[in-house]
Amino acid sequence: MITPDEEKAADQLENSVASSPQESMAQTTREDLSHAEGKSASSSLAPSHSLWTSDASGSVHLRIEEGCPEEPITVHQMFNASVEKYGNMHALASKKNNTWEKITFLEYYQFCRRAAKSFIKLGLERFHGVAILGFNSAEWFFSAVGAVMAGGIMTGIYATNSPEACQYVASDSKANIIVVENQKQLDKILQVCDRLPHLKAIVQYSERVQQKISNLFSWEEFMELGLDVSDEQLDDVISSQRANQCCVLIYTSGTTGKPKGVMLSHDNITWTASNASRAGDMQPADCKQESLVSYLPLSHIAAQIYDLWTGIQWGELVYFAQPDALKGSLVTTLREVCPTSHMGVPRVWEKMMEKIREGISQCGYVKKKLIMWAMSVSLEANKKCMQKDEEKPFLFYLADSLVLQRLRAELGLSCCQKFFSGAAPISPETVQFFLGLNIRLYEAYGMSESTGPHFMSGPEAYKLPSCGKVVPGCRYKMANVDSEGTGEICFWGRNIFMGFLNMEDKTREALDEDGWLHSGDLGKVDEGGFLYITGRIKELIITAGGENVPPVPIEEAVKKELPIISNAMLIGDKRKFLSMLLTLKCCANAETMEPTEELSAEAVEFCRELGSQATNVSDIIEGRDKDVYQAIQEGIDRVNSAATSNAQRIQKWTILWKEFSVSGGELGPTMKLRRPVVLEMYHNVIEGLYQE
Repeated sequence: MITPDEEKAADQLENSVASSPQESMAQTTREDLSHAEGKSASSSLAPSHSLWTSDASGSVHLRIEEGCPEEPITVHQMFNASVEKYGNMHALASKKNNTWEKITFLEYYQFCRRAAKSFIKLGLERFHGVAILGFNSAEWFFSAVGAVMAGGIMTGIYATNSPEACQYVASDSKANIIVVENQKQLDKILQVCDRLPHLKAIVQYSERVQQKISNLFSWEEFMELGLDVSDEQLDDVISSQRANQCCVLIYTSGTTGKPKGVMLSHDNITWTASNASRAGDMQPADCKQESLVSYLPLSHIAAQIYDLWTGIQWGELVYFAQPDALKGSLVTTLREVCPTSHMGVPRVWEKMMEKIREGISQCGYVKKKLIMWAMSVSLEANKKCMQKDEEKPFLFYLADSLVLQRLRAELGLSCCQKFFSGAAPISPETVQFFLGLNIRLYEAYGMSESTGPHFMSGPEAYKLPSCGKVVPGCRYKMANVDSEGTGEICFWGRNIFMGFLNMEDKTREALDEDGWLHSGDLGKVDEGGFLYITGRIKELIITAGGENVPPVPIEEAVKKELPIISNAMLIGDKRKFLSMLLTLKCCANAETMEPTEELSAEAVEFCRELGSQATNVSDIIEGRDKDVYQAIQEGIDRVNSAATSNAQRIQKWTILWKEFSVSGGELGPTMKLRRPVVLEMYHNVIEGLYQE
């Protein structure tokens, strides 16, 4: 039953939305802010007995210590503080009918409250999931923040997931509501909804709803649902939240088994959003408003921290890319908005590099020479500057102003001052290529379980080929260090996750009895505190002869020697010798992004220089193109000549018919190589390499 007070509050909200002048929305928001803030400002922590839990409703001890003494706050408190500071500044920009439509932080906050009320109206239970399945958009953000405000747990689902994978995440998180982008994503949920006992409603935020189904709502219908939920009712839920309780679930890609739900607390989110971004020199909006383009999957911690939570913390302006961003429209968006900061996963930077190289190869002789000269001057100057911290020479500034500035402008990066790479290791070749464009790629290293970055490169922490230094306020230690100083990297800090949802055994494996998170990655730290990743324990190949071989350096060396190779995967665990699977650089289908058989321009040019006329993968494999096969063997011989022992030499290799892709299953959503999947998919091919 609705009380007279609630009815009055609902009428006030409805009137403010119906008239929709910004002044009215701002006034409503300021009242909401002061009311909610008054209730939650003195929020204490929930009782806890341990540093970890595997229960969605559990609470944990926070790692508050001298290096990170900040007062723990909830997501709502963080948003509250930002609206007070940046309320009238633009927060989100969406392109509709070829026009960028922007909303302020005050309006952003109000939309999140409306979404929260609608979630409450739909029966969202405390610590149950709100799963979001679709491409980045303002509605994705409203759903995410609204779910947290309403006392639920925000759970992203990769847009590339199969119906079964969606069902697993929604079921594991006990999702009461699933927010989908369009009919394509809705169809996945409809296929499995009979296996989702906790599901109460589905909301579609893009495209017209095509089916009349009970408890399926369009975005407009959804946002109207909670108009009779009072501000007081929502504020009671908000004020009951504690910083050491779970508010976000990040699901791992499940390469080595079932995906694990990484439970992140309010404090994990708010502390990391504040501290990790400052290590990367992101500026608060009252100094200088940062702008960025959101296009990477928000269900991954890297994009979520960078786009969503840091955006709220520091008052950034977030532009949403088009859904076909990775099919080619990203650069168009970048050119339009000219962001001050940009993040990409290594594969995105690599694809950008390949595109630039392709463009350079098509230039006339004089222009090509000029570009190559400018890039070599920039690379040399940047390397010297890193080593000696000296002023760059006049020649560098000449090359930059005459050539490189224009190249960066063509990429939409003319105003960009900070360039980040994360989610997977980036090759030295890619880093050096961009240094040639006078673009420093700041590499971040961390995990979902560390709420993203634990080590960061930045203007004050840049040294190749390191991942930078530990984020201030975080700590690290090396376990089981060998004679060369290499050991397992272990993490400690306010960013360390609460535990894996419903997986006590996996949580105990990840966290030791003292609470240190074991990364599973091998690395070493130099005297300056810079971290160098040398491999992953689970990826380490142990040959039949007992030799430990880290695959990544060998794979990267092969790709560097052979520009025609897109993917190289080393094989040899429990085998007598090492072998390698290779894929060639190919064009992708513009619509599906599926790799085609057609060789890329760079691969064709490689063939032409050898005297080969190949234009397709089949031209090379079917006829065993002697020029290409010989060039690949010679490249592998050069890599083998640098091997530290005979056991680390590649003895056999084969070219696969198809390039690895996300849709094919060989790459994860962030384009990271899924080694166990590849081993299974190409089992027969691999066995063929080891037949006597």
